[in-house]
Amino acid sequence: LSKQKQKEVMEKNGNNCKLRVCVATCNRADYSKLAPIMFGIKAEPQFFELDVVVLGSHLIDDYGNTYRMIEQDDFDIHTRLHTIVRGEDEAAMVESVGLALVKLPDVLNRLKPDIMIVHGDRFDALALATSAALMNIRILHIEGGEVSGTIDDSIRHAITKLAHYHVCCTRSAEQHLIAMCEDHDRILLAGCPSYDKLLSAKNKDYMSIIRMWLGEDVKTRDYIVALQHPVTTDIKHSIKMFELTLDALISFNKRTLVLFPNVDAGDKEMVRVMRKKGIEHHPNFRAVKHVPFDQFIQLVAHAGCMIGNSSCGVREVGAFGTPVINLGTRQTGRETGENVLHVRDADTQDKILHALQLQFGKQYPCSKIYGDGNAVPRILKFLKSIDLKEPLQKKFCFPPVKDSISQDIDHILETQSALAVDLGGTNLRVAIVSMKGEIVKRYTQLNPKTYEDRLELILKMCVEAASEAVNVNCRILGVGISTGGRVNPREGIVLHSTKLIQEWSSVDLRTPISDALHLPVWVDNDGNCAALAERKFGHGKGVENFVTLITGTGIGGGIVHQHELIHGSSFCAAELGHIVVSLDGPECLCGSQGCIEAYASGIALQREAKKLHDEDLLVVEGMSMKKEEVVSAAHLIQAAKLGNTKADSILRTAGTALGLGVVNILHTMNPSLVILSGVLASHYVNAVKDVINRQALSSVKTVDVVVSNLADPALLGAASLVLDYTTRRIY
Repeated sequence: LSKQKQKEVMEKNGNNCKLRVCVATCNRADYSKLAPIMFGIKAEPQFFELDVVVLGSHLIDDYGNTYRMIEQDDFDIHTRLHTIVRGEDEAAMVESVGLALVKLPDVLNRLKPDIMIVHGDRFDALALATSAALMNIRILHIEGGEVSGTIDDSIRHAITKLAHYHVCCTRSAEQHLIAMCEDHDRILLAGCPSYDKLLSAKNKDYMSIIRMWLGEDVKTRDYIVALQHPVTTDIKHSIKMFELTLDALISFNKRTLVLFPNVDAGDKEMVRVMRKKGIEHHPNFRAVKHVPFDQFIQLVAHAGCMIGNSSCGVREVGAFGTPVINLGTRQTGRETGENVLHVRDADTQDKILHALQLQFGKQYPCSKIYGDGNAVPRILKFLKSIDLKEPLQKKFCFPPVKDSISQDIDHILETQSALAVDLGGTNLRVAIVSMKGEIVKRYTQLNPKTYEDRLELILKMCVEAASEAVNVNCRILGVGISTGGRVNPREGIVLHSTKLIQEWSSVDLRTPISDALHLPVWVDNDGNCAALAERKFGHGKGVENFVTLITGTGIGGGIVHQHELIHGSSFCAAELGHIVVSLDGPECLCGSQGCIEAYASGIALQREAKKLHDEDLLVVEGMSMKKEEVVSAAHLIQAAKLGNTKADSILRTAGTALGLGVVNILHTMNPSLVILSGVLASHYVNAVKDVINRQALSSVKTVDVVVSNLADPALLGAASLVLDYTTRRIY
């Protein structure tokens, strides 16, 4: 940029202010890439303010206290953060990221940088990028888009998605970033910053450096540099491979400089392997924690070979044509020059030894895959062009895609279905019920009298229905069972049954059915199931508090409070048929007297109808009954409709009893809705409303009393047990 253009950019960013750049460095490797950029920023104080943050292994003695080389380069370190949690497994890496995330916000709040420069693919860098992104600080990521092995790939690409700007080193990396939907205008193909130093370093006095690190008697091209790190996705194998490498180097019998590994899960074990083999005291070996980058350049430039799995081997060393042996999968996918020999499956000492024999002492053409020595000027120009007035939110450049052919959501929901089982006093019914409450297929059999026969029939009918579901395009999510009596829905056990279903107490229904069908199974009381049916498909849909009363052979019901079904402490809630409305009323099947069920159930009405029939007071003009015909509640209702005053009086008494029970419920639960369900509901609804108007407190008289519009609440309720719980995530 011309000076005038640079001035315009700065004015656009506001008040001729400098761009405040934070460079955070975590280890010796990333500093070698960041240092040239830092020198470039420092050399242009009219455009930039530089803040240096040091963290990670820089501050650990075991890794050479490498922060000192930053001080030796005359950079002021603004902040030192101790972020490495000591440990030898993957958990220590995670904890280190967490510690960095805890400490970084305070630093970034104080510095308030315009942009943070983050390098590479280390776990420390992920913490830096995450902190900056969440604190709305722009991120420039160095070396994004590259491909390698291990967890580093995932971390590198994660940082790419957090970063706002990208500096890549190769054309392939640039194409990868574009394929990852990054904005092409925010990608700079600059080359690797370390190459700016590499390509001008080879002619310096190198013999003194070689002798200092390897001994006075060492010649150029007659020593080896070894640098191997643990592979965090396969620690045991990488440690075994390191053992084999050391064995091969001992056998090869050449002077070797061995550098300690990076801070990674497994690094301590690798150091123990070195010490176990006596590497630190072996005459052919020099083991060191750290070599300053300027000196390291000279060592690899004049080595007979470099061996290990460091990215330095496949990237920087190519600039000198030094032979490299890349071991294992840590750098899989990296672009390399012809100087690199890959030993992917380094599982024997002989393989590694053979590779050493092939590579040692060769000289290859210098490679410039990763840079041409002019990366830093390009990066500085790129930094000057950043417009801080642009929106901070990233935009992703997604490629055009063809319209997908997808199913309508209603069709998907309809095909999700439940097997519903209704255990009545007379019949056993199984149905396939869709998400919308449609009964797709129904099966009915007489309910056997014994436990064994009943359970066998349930299994047989469920298996048949599950097989048929495939033919009717239904996917069965589970089995819901509605049964009379007291049920423990948590365990799927019938605790006590009604007298209508024999041999049906302490019965585990869930286990045998779930084992046979390999499906989840829910079990509940028939009254509760009726309430669930109303909540999902009927008048109770969307109502916070309501009560359902079943008026059939017996009287039952369910209570929904704050959208949830109430079961009670011993699963005896909502036994509404056994609310006592008279102290001296007729005897109930439960053994008590004066229950609603003793007045208003189908059995109670049948009892009263038989009494009238025995006294020849039931049949009136317009009715016809055969001699063998069993007297039922239906005959009583028919007689009342035809003007039989005694029958009408019995029905009014039953309606009043039911109404009094409802008043008690209103005064106890205060629901906004009462739903009458079952075959007798339409005959009782007006009587119940009349009793409420006469007997209830004024504050509850506004309750709505309606007749259910569901054709089969027992089966729909059983299906609701399944559909509500297995698909709750979509509501």
